[in-house]
Amino acid sequence: MAQHHSSNAGGASHQEHGAGGHHGSLKQYVIGFVLSIVLTIIPIAVVLNDLAEGTAALVILLGTAALQFVVQLLFFMHLREEKKPRYNLMTLLLGLVILLTIVIGSIWIMQYNQVYH
Repeated sequence: MAQHHSSNAGGASHQEHGAGGHHGSLKQYVIGFVLSIVLTIIPIAVVLNDLAEGTAALVILLGTAALQFVVQLLFFMHLREEKKPRYNLMTLLLGLVILLTIVIGSIWIMQYNQVYH
């Protein structure tokens, strides 16, 4: 078996690493968890109980999905607690631009493809 040495050759210890990071409190995690559950139950209840159909159901589904995304970023990924420069935010925005370019470009190609029509 490998032995674990207590000496710290790399600099800061594991405990020191965690002390400097900004982690949410238990209250923030519980609020985020409850919001996530509620934002998951809403579209399920709407679809299973036929409370909305067609475009209305789609709007509810996409709206709760967007809110769920924001809750995950704020409560669990701690995006608002990031110090400057905001590399995580810039990376997220670049990813969203790439995603939107692929999705909108694919829809545009499928809509205006002459071979398909």
